[in-house]
Amino acid sequence: MPQVHQHNYDVVIVGAGGAGMRAALESSSRVRTAVLTKLYPTRSHTGAAQGGMCAALANVEEDNWEWHTFDTVKGGDYLVDQDAAEVMCREAIDAVIDLEKMGLPFNRTPEGRIDQRRFGGHTRNHGEAAVRRSCFAADRTGHMILQTLYQNCVKQDVQFFNEFYVLDLIVQDGHAAGAVAYELATGDIHVFAAKAVILATGGFGKVFKTTSNAHTLTGDGMGIIWRKGLPLEDMEFFQFHPTGLAGLGILLSEAARGEGGILRNADGERFMERYAPTIKDLAPRDIVARSMANEVREGRGAGPEKDYVLLDLTHLPREQIDAKLPDITEFARTYLGVEPYTEPVPVYPTAHYAMGGVPTNIRAEVLGNNTEVVPGLYAAGEVACVSVHGSNRLGTNSLLDINVFGRRAGIAAAEYAATHSHVGLPVGAQGTVTAMVSTLLESTGTERVATLRAKMQSTMDRNAQVYRTDASLKQAEEDIAALKQRYANVSISDKGKRFNSDLLEAIELGFLLDLAEVLVVGARARNESRGGHFREDYPNRDDVNFMRHTMAYREGDGAIRLDYKPVVQTRYQPMERKY
Repeated sequence: MPQVHQHNYDVVIVGAGGAGMRAALESSSRVRTAVLTKLYPTRSHTGAAQGGMCAALANVEEDNWEWHTFDTVKGGDYLVDQDAAEVMCREAIDAVIDLEKMGLPFNRTPEGRIDQRRFGGHTRNHGEAAVRRSCFAADRTGHMILQTLYQNCVKQDVQFFNEFYVLDLIVQDGHAAGAVAYELATGDIHVFAAKAVILATGGFGKVFKTTSNAHTLTGDGMGIIWRKGLPLEDMEFFQFHPTGLAGLGILLSEAARGEGGILRNADGERFMERYAPTIKDLAPRDIVARSMANEVREGRGAGPEKDYVLLDLTHLPREQIDAKLPDITEFARTYLGVEPYTEPVPVYPTAHYAMGGVPTNIRAEVLGNNTEVVPGLYAAGEVACVSVHGSNRLGTNSLLDINVFGRRAGIAAAEYAATHSHVGLPVGAQGTVTAMVSTLLESTGTERVATLRAKMQSTMDRNAQVYRTDASLKQAEEDIAALKQRYANVSISDKGKRFNSDLLEAIELGFLLDLAEVLVVGARARNESRGGHFREDYPNRDDVNFMRHTMAYREGDGAIRLDYKPVVQTRYQPMERKY
């Protein structure tokens, strides 16, 4: 049996990406805080974000936060909760300035202001034309945010527990009471008692094979919530970023199109002029991704297999490419052997971002049903669904989301902890994790993690990606159900305690199978097309029957029950989505 250690804190934050560390800066200045992370903090996936963080600073062009709110609502195909979008877009300006004051090296205009560039779906005057709203640090904005937040956490003496993999949430009498973690270096179990817990564990893109997500984005936070019987919201909505390197999924930032890059088919045609005549290549990601996939389906794809389109940067000045797009052009050279100065880059949509997740309100409090909060439990970032992204996230709104709602989660959790006592831990709080680890270590089954994961990713890529039908989703649902049965017979080769990645991948696969099933079941039930969810058998948006959020619940027998809750509308009524 593994050794068990006890810890006691006011607030425990699970995850040390952008949302987790932004929360930590607020919480640790108020109450005793611990940050538990399965990775060293600067390896978190926030560091992979490239293009920028949007805010209506109006440093380069006229802009205001209300236009930003409208673009966010329209970009999310009107499934956005508008009260949350208003909070995010209004607080965006201070969020950027806060990072600047922390030392983040944003690109500058000749006058010394924070520079801004265009990004997909961001417009002036409610859709009139594209606007320069994205604040950026070359094409390494996420990396710079992550480093800046970590440096400030170190300065503030935030307590990190690095390579502690949280596998269970402790809930006592309906209140969040702490978390249980597996220490990678020793195989020991650590029980953290807390007055408040913040989840900031990121997304679950590894349910797909072709994805921009790191290997560590396995939906742990969502999976833990799901197994606790708490709901997940809008899980059918998954964004496919248009410009992944063809065949690999490695991301090329939308910043390339923001700087003037053009998408072309095999004939050299700028095809987005047909799909979005006003803002063309800078349409929202769901529209661009479907347009690209359609060009390939209709035989206008490039390459020997005609299975991708081309991102053309060859008309841009080399000094502009070097100054503002250094990383993504290097990716093209390294991974595809393409020289972006002189050759177009092969690209195709890649699974990128989960719009759904753990339901929260604008204070980042987790909801146990449609309206009631779980006392002491908070979530922020991609793991959460405050629904500022609706059915399709606009580019650069993710880095904004983690900073605005990470900050709000940190403040709210600290305030809660300052006014509440520990609810106490149940006897044997570590029991679930101990059993999970012991079962996998002792298993003599014949199934292998890599085999099951590959089959899951294959069926999700084939049946639940950019285009979906009831038949394809039914096939994915059947495949996932069969894989879950096989997972019960999984075993691992490494039986050791220290840095047992074999064990952790087996646990992660369990979470991924659960979340893939929730995604597919929600998608089958949503008989419409909206944002990142496109049903070829129901190609139109249905505001009469589906202007509502999907709430998925896990029943006692493991079955999935779907419920719904209304979308919060304030000032913007649904309208046709033209670009």
